[in-house]
Amino acid sequence: MIKASHPFSQTDQKIIERIIDNEHLALNHMVLPQGEALPEHFANSNVYMIVLRGKLTVVADGEEHVYPAGSVVEIDYKTKMQPQNRDSEVLEFFVVKAPGPKAMKLQIGVKP
Repeated sequence: MIKASHPFSQTDQKIIERIIDNEHLALNHMVLPQGEALPEHFANSNVYMIVLRGKLTVVADGEEHVYPAGSVVEIDYKTKMQPQNRDSEVLEFFVVKAPGPKAMKLQIGVKP
């Protein structure tokens, strides 16, 4: 049984869109043109970034790492990080959080 279909945008413009957000999974789609970045923050779940195109630069716990298209980057819960596009090519990637942050809050005793 197919439960649902979840479309996402196809663009070269900056976009951060939430595709799925439940206790099992959070799935976000992001497109960052050159020079764009997300705010520095702590991972609120186990995070997997799937790079579709461009190069993803992640500053994690003060260290810089670069990942090309075709990479899946795994980031531990509570890691201080900042995803960035320092390359001239548009960066497109998915962010998968499993379990979803809502479930993580329940596991650590924080009310959603």
